[in-house]
This record gives sequence, C-alpha cells and structure tokens, in this order.
Amino acid sequence: MKLLLSTVAGLLLAVAAGQGHADTLLAYPAPPVPMVYAAHNDAYTVRVRTPGGEWQDLYEYNIRVDWDKPQDASMVYFDFTGKVEVEVQKNNGTFQTVDVLPRKPDLKLTRKGKIVSFTLEKPGRFSLQFDDDRLHNIHILAGAPPAAKPVGDNVRYYGPGLHNPDDGGKIFRPRSGDTIYLDGGAILNGNFDLRGVENVRIMGRGLIYNTGRAVEIDGSKNVSLEDFIVVNDDKEAAARISNIRHSVNVKLTGITGFTSGKWSDGFGISTSQHVYVDQAYLRTSDDAVVVYAVNDCPICATKTDTAPSAESYDTYDIRVTNSTFWNDVAHAMYVGHFGDNARPRTIHSVTFDNIDVLNLDEDDEPWEGAMAIFSGDSTLIKDISFSNIRVERIEEGKLIHIVAGNSSRYNKSAGRGVENVILRNIAFTGEGMPSASIISGLSESTAVKNVRIENLTIGGRKVQSPESGNIKLGPFVTDFSITHP
Repeated sequence: MKLLLSTVAGLLLAVAAGQGHADTLLAYPAPPVPMVYAAHNDAYTVRVRTPGGEWQDLYEYNIRVDWDKPQDASMVYFDFTGKVEVEVQKNNGTFQTVDVLPRKPDLKLTRKGKIVSFTLEKPGRFSLQFDDDRLHNIHILAGAPPAAKPVGDNVRYYGPGLHNPDDGGKIFRPRSGDTIYLDGGAILNGNFDLRGVENVRIMGRGLIYNTGRAVEIDGSKNVSLEDFIVVNDDKEAAARISNIRHSVNVKLTGITGFTSGKWSDGFGISTSQHVYVDQAYLRTSDDAVVVYAVNDCPICATKTDTAPSAESYDTYDIRVTNSTFWNDVAHAMYVGHFGDNARPRTIHSVTFDNIDVLNLDEDDEPWEGAMAIFSGDSTLIKDISFSNIRVERIEEGKLIHIVAGNSSRYNKSAGRGVENVILRNIAFTGEGMPSASIISGLSESTAVKNVRIENLTIGGRKVQSPESGNIKLGPFVTDFSITHP
C-alpha cells in the first residue's frame, strides 16, 4: 500500500482507448493521517491497472467480521469500465488454494508465488479465500463508476477525506429535498438521521465508517440510498446498516455493508411500504434483511419516537433483488418474529429474488433458517416468495424455517399464521452441517397454509419429497407441495 493523499488530486484515473470502447479505472485516495494507519489491514497488498497501464496501489481497509468471535478481514474498492487487471498478494504465511465467493466460473485466477492475478471485464463484488480462511479473507468491490455529482442548491458534497457533522456531534441531519453526494475517498464520521423527511437522496462511492447505526429512516417518504459503503465493527450494539420504519417509497441500490456487533443487522424494515432493495452486498453479524411488523425490535438498543407513516401500520410491497448476503450470525432473509398485539398487523407481498447466500451460521435453534418466516405476536404473514436463491454453505442452521407459533422468549401471544409462500428455483450446495428444515403451525388459528416448493436442489440432487430434502413437517400445515418442472 502506498499512502495516497486524501485530496481530489489524489484520485487516480487511467484511460486506455480501444476499438469502440475505453478502459477506465478509478482508484480512490487512502484515508488521512492518523486514520490511514489505524484503519489499514496489512494482510494483503492489492494493485490494479488498465491493460498495459501503470499499476495503482489500493488502500486495504480493515473490516471486523463475525460477532461470535470478531476477526479482522480486509476490503478494497475501485471502479472501472472495460477491462481491469488485478493483483492480490498474500503478505503473511503460505497457501495452497484460493477460491472466489460467490462462485465465478468465468474468472480465471493465475498464481505466481504469493501473488494471485486476474482480469475483470465487468463490475462485481466478491471475496478471495486463501486455504478456505473465511474469517480473514479479502473482499474486492469492483464497481461501475457511480453517477456524477448532481448540481443544485440542495446538493451537499463530501469529497475525499474525513468529514464530521457540522455541529461537532455524530449525526448528519439532511433536510427534505437534500441530495448528499459522497465522493470516492470520502469517509463520514457520523451517521445519517432521516426522520420525518421527504425526497432525500444519499449517493456516491464514499464510506460511512464505524459510526454505529449508519442510516436511520423513520417516518419518511421518497428516500433513495445508492452505491456507498458502510463499515461497522463490534464497538456498538445494534449497529445496523439501515433501519427503515414507518416509511414509504424507499429505495436502496448498490449498498455494500459490513457489521460485526451484537444485533448488527443489514437492513431492518418495519411498518413500511414500497421498500425496494437491489444489488446489495452485505456481510453481517445478524440478519442481512429482516422484515418486521413492529414499531421497533423490543430487545434492541434503539427505539423510535416518530409517528407511523400515513399509509398503514402494516408492512407490504417489500422487494429484495439481485443481492449477495454473508451471515456470520443469524439469518439471510427473515420475515416476522416481532409484532404488535395491541394493534395486530399484517406482513404481505414480500419478494426475495436472485440472491446468493454465501454463508449461514445460526445456532439459536428455534430461529435457524437461510429463508425464515415466523408468525408471532398476532401477526399474519402472507404472500411471501423466495425465488432463484443460491446457498453456498450452512455452518449451522436450516435452509428453510417457516413456523406459525408463540415464542416464550420473544412473543407475548401467538401469531395469526402464515399463508401463501412459494420457494422457487432454490439451490443449496449441501456444504456444511445444516439441521433439518421445518414447516410447522401451532393451532388451527395459528397455522401454515399453502406452501409450495418448486425446483429445490441440494448438492445437485432434485428434492422430490420432504424426506429427501430433510424437511420436517409439523402439525397444522395444509396445502404443502414439492414439485419439479
């Protein structure tokens, strides 16, 4: 790593003309002193270039992972068009193997001593594991150049370097109508509080670094989060990437996030409508995406004081697409759990599509599941779909968990059941030590109805029955089916 000054002049841009295309590379400045030393991980050295161009060193950020026993992994980021060549050197120890997650059959790795090299022809976010060491791996965020900085009186720009809130505190408070642009190399030492605002956009390739809850969206409308990176270590409980509560029309596109603290979910969505998550890359120490029907998580440290949105107390029209989740703790996709017995609510019309789950480690037996639904606290959950889901490894936990019940630990009453769930085109490698999946109800009024599994494979083998898929069917389950095309 060479220490690049955190100035606009420190931005490295390479352009190589080709026949009908251009290879461009954006390698962003390192943090300023003293953060440049404190935030660095020297486990790897990474450099990039356009084909035939000059090598550019990248800054290797330290990221903490896995709340069970926090470890130091690494992350680099850059943007490009056309082609880019990448070299990664493992600086300490020897290695026999290196692999890529998510799997990329078209990515050819070449090794020379301790250096692994490859060429990228399209953007992607992935990690390299040396000798299958998943706790000290390196995450490579190779993006397409983000949208240019907008212009206008309501645009607030943060360029390369370290930025604190204007009042000297820890919270940035955009106003309705604001656009916040975080340029590559920008590092924000504070989180965003979007309470009771409308038409706010936060965008760009900058970082929100180790600030606890990164973006709080509460009682707001028409909010867009785009392209930035969140790094949160284990210093603060409930250090989530974004809480979305009582809000309408929220879009999260291209967000990357890493967490390692207690209850440090990725995106927590509750009592909100029309929330769309696309192209997320999340490595978290709690649920990657969780959809609630409650004012806030009752056992978590953060509470809300904002009135609900005008549309509904229910949670619906939630879409999560084209994303990658790595769960060091808890679930990848979770619907339900908490509710509101005083005002019974419904979660409906929730879609997960085209998702890679790279790892799952959930050892809290009643709540295990890469794809999980739990109806408690008078909540009705219906019209939920999981499609085109690829699960790489389950250290501990279940592939599928669909339960209507009443948890003495978390609930005050039984749920109103689960209805109309479809799981389509689900592929699990079979790697790890998963426990049996479960689909079960509690009573006739707390039942599971109409669950369809279409084209489920485990280890490349088609699952034709509950027994062949290691799926336990409990009581009060009706209209269950497994089919293949």
